[in-house]
Amino acid sequence: MRKRINLELRNRAPEEVTELVLDKYLCVSGETEGPNDTFKELEFLSMVNGALSSLAQPPSLNKLQKLALSDNVIFGDLEVLAEKCPNLTFLNLSGNKIKDLSTIEGGSARS
Repeated sequence: MRKRINLELRNRAPEEVTELVLDKYLCVSGETEGPNDTFKELEFLSMVNGALSSLAQPPSLNKLQKLALSDNVIFGDLEVLAEKCPNLTFLNLSGNKIKDLSTIEGGSARS
């Protein structure tokens, strides 16, 4: 994944990047292997169709507003997104194996 991120940086420092597209890159471990805490200005991140199964340890991305994670195999660990990405306004989780969205809603599921 590091090689792919370096390619997508296009000679920019991580702290200068506002958008990052890492679609169709297979996550070997199944866990988030994408950008780290040095991407302080990141507002949009796309990791579509990459065999990502867990969001258990995402980086702190305080400026992230849009996160596209569709067509992975994510099934849980969503509660950390509110803490690690406090400005998130758009989240695409379509095509994943999520059964319970109550963790995204702060623990109070609505009928």
